[in-house]
Order: sequence, then C-alpha cells, then structure tokens
Amino acid sequence: MVIVWLEEVRSKDVALVGGKGASLGEMINEELPVPRGFAVTAHAFRQFLDNTGIAKSLFESLEIDVDDSEALKNAAKKAKSLILNAEMPSEMRTAILDAYDKLCERESETVFVAVRSSATAEDLPNASFAGQQETFLNIRGGKAVLEAVKKCWVSLYGARAIFYRAKQGFEHEHVNIAVIIQKMVDADKAGVLFTSHPTSGEPTTIIEAGWGLGEAVVSGSMSPDNYVVDRRTKKIVQRHIATKNLMHVKDKDTGKTVQKKVPDDMMDKTVLTDGEVMKLTELGEIVENHYGTPQDVEWAIADGKIYMLQSRPITTIQIKDKEIKSGKVGELILEGIGASPGLAYGNVEIVSKLDELDRVGKGDILVTQMTTPDMVTAMKRAVGVITDEGGLTCHAAIVSRELGTPCIVGTKKGTKVLKDVKVVTIDGEKGHVYKGRLEQAIVKEEVAAPVARARQVTVTEVKVNISIPEAAEKAAATGADGVGLLRIEHMILGLNKHPLLYIKEGKSEEYVDELVKGIRTVADAFYPRSVWVRTLDAPTDEFKSMQGGEDEPVEHNPMLGWRGIRRDLSDVEHFKLELQAFKKLYSLGYDNIGIMLPMVQHPKELSKAKQIMVESGLDLDKIELGIMVETPASALIIDQFIEEGLDFISFGTNDLTQYTLAVDRNNENVADIYDESHPAVIKLIDHVIKECNRAGVKTSICGQAGSSPSMAKKLVELGITSISANVDAVESVREAVLRSEKAILLNIARRY
Repeated sequence: MVIVWLEEVRSKDVALVGGKGASLGEMINEELPVPRGFAVTAHAFRQFLDNTGIAKSLFESLEIDVDDSEALKNAAKKAKSLILNAEMPSEMRTAILDAYDKLCERESETVFVAVRSSATAEDLPNASFAGQQETFLNIRGGKAVLEAVKKCWVSLYGARAIFYRAKQGFEHEHVNIAVIIQKMVDADKAGVLFTSHPTSGEPTTIIEAGWGLGEAVVSGSMSPDNYVVDRRTKKIVQRHIATKNLMHVKDKDTGKTVQKKVPDDMMDKTVLTDGEVMKLTELGEIVENHYGTPQDVEWAIADGKIYMLQSRPITTIQIKDKEIKSGKVGELILEGIGASPGLAYGNVEIVSKLDELDRVGKGDILVTQMTTPDMVTAMKRAVGVITDEGGLTCHAAIVSRELGTPCIVGTKKGTKVLKDVKVVTIDGEKGHVYKGRLEQAIVKEEVAAPVARARQVTVTEVKVNISIPEAAEKAAATGADGVGLLRIEHMILGLNKHPLLYIKEGKSEEYVDELVKGIRTVADAFYPRSVWVRTLDAPTDEFKSMQGGEDEPVEHNPMLGWRGIRRDLSDVEHFKLELQAFKKLYSLGYDNIGIMLPMVQHPKELSKAKQIMVESGLDLDKIELGIMVETPASALIIDQFIEEGLDFISFGTNDLTQYTLAVDRNNENVADIYDESHPAVIKLIDHVIKECNRAGVKTSICGQAGSSPSMAKKLVELGITSISANVDAVESVREAVLRSEKAILLNIARRY
C-alpha cells in the first residue's frame, strides 16, 4: 500500500502512517478543522529501500559510535546520498502523482501542499523524537512533491535523528517513516499550544504565537508571544508579548516559503485576540479529551479560520521529588521562558560559532543564541542551557527536557547580558537566571544520584519495558513500579557472537557473566521493585548474521519458527546458561528478579522448562515464574497453565494480535487491518484476566498496546494487575490508569 487518505486512518495505523498521520486521521474523524490530504505510507518507504537495493548499505553505514561527531556526520551524509541517488519505482511515482492530482481535483486548483515527515517512532507516547524529521512547505506540482517526499525520507537519517535513536535504544532497521501531504494553510498567524503545562502538568493551556507560518515558532528561530489560560476559571492569566523580528510567509511571485522581517508596526503587536486565545483553548481541550492525555498541538489561522495541523502527547511532564526551600535569594539578572525544569549553577560559556563548542565542559552553563543539532554533544556536557531565542518547542527546549537538563529559552539578550558574568544559577522552571551560586542550587548538587520522581499511586501498577541496560537509570527515574519486560535478546545480539560459539570455544562462563552484568544493571536500578526478565526470544534470521551463526536454519517465516521457549527446550545447553545467570543473580541477593518464558502454546512446555530449572539448581518456591501470553492457544487454555503452576502472565499483544487475526504486521498488503483493539483480541485478553484473577495469578501487558493510554483505560476496566509501557509513555499511561480507576470508583459511588 503506497497511498492512504488521512480520513481513512486511525490511531491504530501508526505503523502505516506514523504518529503524525495517525493523529491527523483521529482529529479529522473528530470533525476538528484539519486540512485534508493523504499519506505516502511507511510500507512504501520500506518498499523503496528494498526495491532499489540500498537497504543493506544504508543500515551498515549506521553502525557507528554516535558520540563520534565525525562518524555521525559521515553516516548522515552517506544515507542522504544513497536515498537521493536511488530512483523511485515507477508504480510508486504513479501512485503519489495520482493522489496529488486527486487532491487538486478536490480543491479545484493546483494546490500548494505541506509535505511533512511522520516517523513511526516520532509522535508516539513512548518517544518524544518530534522535530527531528523535515517538513517542506508551499510545495506545488507533481515533480516538486516527489522530490519533497524523498527529502523527508532522507531526514530519517539526519545526524540528530541517528544520535537520538541510538541513545533511546531504537534500532534503525525497525524505525520507518511515512510522509504526509496536506493542503497548505497560508497562515496569517500560527503557533503551538499545550493543553497542560509541559513540565509541571498543571491544568493551564499555554499558547505560543507568531506572525505568518508556524515554522518560525516551532523551529525556535524567533521568540513568540506567550499566553497562559487557567482552564479551571477559563481566564487568560498571563500574556507575554514578545518582539517578533521575523516571520515565514509564501512569496507571492515564486510560491516558495521565505523568511522575512516582521513589519515595524507588527513587531510588538499582540498576535492573538482574546477570542482566538479562548477558541484555541477550547479546541485543545477537545483534542485532550479525545486522547485522554495532555497534548502538544500545532495550529494556524488563515482569513480568521483556525486549523489544527498536528497533535502529539506531551511526554515531558514531570512530578517534583520534593519542594526545595529557597536559601539566600541572589540577584536576578535575566528572565526567559522556563523550558526544562530544575536548578543548576555553573561557569558561563557563550557559544556563537560551532567551532567554539569544545569550550563547553562538564558542569558549564551553555549560553547561545539558539542551539542546533550539532550542539547536542556539548549540551550533554552542560548542566544548564540558556538561549536568546526560542519557545517551548524549540530545539533547545526539546533536547534539554529529554536530557533532564535545566533550560531557559527566549531570554532575548542572554548572550549580551552574560558576556561579563562568570557564574550563574538557573531555574529552568521559572525561567530565572541569577548571578552567582545560590544555596538552593547547592541542595540540588548534594543529591547524590538520580532518584525516581514521586508519583501518583495507582492500584494498577505501571511498569516499564527495557531493552538495553544502559536505559535502566532513565527508566527508573520515571517512577515506574518495576520492569514488566526486560529483553535479554538485545544484550545477546549486541555481543555479535553466537551463544553456541561461546560454548564451542569453552567460554560459557564469559557468556554467563555478560548476561549477569546486563540484568544486574537493571535490577540494581529498580531494587527492590520487581524486574521480569524474558528468556531468549530472537528469531533465527537475527542470529544468522552473528559471528558463528552460519548454521542457523533458514526459515520461511522466522516469526512462526524456532524461537522463544521452542528454542530453549531444544537447545537445552544454551537454556541452561541462561539459568546459570539467573542462579548467580539470586545468589548475589537479587530476589526482585522474575523469569518470563516466551512463545508458549502448551502447558507441557511450561512443565518441561520448570523441570530443567529445578535440575539447574533453581528453587521455584523462591522466585516469580511467568509466561508470555502471545499465542491464541495459551490464551484459550490459560486455566491449564494455571494448574501447571505459575505466578504471573504478561500479554505480548504484538504477536497475539497478528496470530489471532492471521495478519503479518510487517506485510504492507494487510497491515491496515492489524488492530490490537480488535474484538477477538480483547475477548482473549478478557478471558485470561478473569481466569488469572480467580486463581490469584498476576496479569500484565508488555506489548506496544500497553503504551497506549486508551488501551490502558480498557485494561484497567478489565481488571489487569499491571501495565508495562515504554519509558516515555509511563507518565501518560499512569495518568490514564489513575483516571480510569477514579471513574470506576465514581460509578460505584453513584449507584449508591
């Protein structure tokens, strides 16, 4: 499937049209004012890579140390060359051109369009990668649209995008990109709105606005007007009218988007009327109520009409550990917009050119006009960031929130005011910069290690999924109630040496130690909270490329083949090495570790596995043992598994869905009917939860559906014990769980 119209997609279609596309489809079907258009699907992108033969070279070029800036730059350059120089298949070109022509027919003119990237890991609740891919505005004509589509594809492999995916544990091969093509809104004014405060979560709508197209506001190239509305009183409680020095508009002669100076009489003029502010607030509330979680929305106004251009979950809301009492109040020397919360102090390092980045050392405060993707390495070293330009959605704000670094943007004159100042303290929540080092900053410094944020307590536990041990600290800092899924196959595949080769070379102990090291890192970060570790579940095609993997069988469909418990029970020698690692961890006192067996379909598999575990010296009475429910067979006869004896189950909805519906989720021809909320899937889940609750067996979910607030609401209603989400979705899922639990109590109270 190359093309799909936006009105035909829903939130379940993220794999097909990306987070942005799925969100637009949802809003269109909520009858919100969204410009119509279509998507070039993510499957079309994969088809392009495969049909042109560039996939292998592309992914090999991305196997680099992303902290090496030169290697990162070269990888991005090679990816760009490979994609732009490859010829798009003729049938794909035809499908895109036909869709554009149809859009023109709908509008009765050769329309200008916005061509926007929509990565499948961009606007999800479990990832805040927004802004890393490109958008091209005021594109007109079939040839120009085709060129813009390829440029969007290229942007998936920009240096910043490569860096972020590596740091977040996303594998490049598994992240795809769709391209959204919509009728262009020739905006008089535009910007973004947050339906709740993006760092504190307070019930206030924050709107940022500028003249012309929204590009200047979103990119952070200018300081926008800022309006704050108290949603409880429905009143505008704050206005910050900025000096707006530039704007992006459509050139009347060429039709291209150009940057120009804002007319003098408009620079300090308020962009929005009170009526527009309140109407945007109202529309924002509709979007938030639909999704059940706070949203970050892009909007535009043309000829007095408001358009909603995009919506994504806010993933940066943080709950403070505790209130830090202020000590001596220092001299307030600069103010801006608090973009990433926290207190920090350090030496001021003003950077005006990229070749000055090496001056920024650990513990410094980076001060610049505006950060760029090339500055990320320096931002990681800095303890705080201050910029002259930008708003809450600019590069500096987004990156700082992901790094957990205090940040203040839009100070207008930070690089000038701080020119002769040596040390400052910044308050990234209030947007205040103080001269010198304050006592409250010292309190912050003396907190020895990252600690989990205080969290709202829910009866239904909200856990987190982890793939790489390096992510453990960040995952623990979300305040998750434990780890519902720790995948060890990523640790094993990362060794790039087949497990059987360790055995052949007599290095089994070395292999066991690698497993212990990885699992222990996560167990330490969460102790005493539980960590459920899934035994090996990698398909044969992934092992085949490893050193020593030449003898792996060739399977027509590895997803239905020799994997999970099937491999463990036939390759017993390797399974016993996994068990040795668990035994060693238990002997070290890690009693918070549970063992989870994947891909089971018959109780005899559980029975045989337990027998091998006992033979390996594990005391099953002292450990938590569970299974993945990801086959219809295990769901339908869950009562027999319970009789065999287990402590918990976890739904693997990715596989459960495709096996129940007979839909290969990676097959573009049928991906549009892949639906984790299908009545048959929900019925299986409901059946398992009821049987387990009767028997006192814990239930959880660790598939992608667990990261969806709407699915979380449904699961709570069904009575699930816990939900395990991806790291960036923990807060939004917890909020959905809390709301659902309160609604259940309220409904009970109303009956009586």
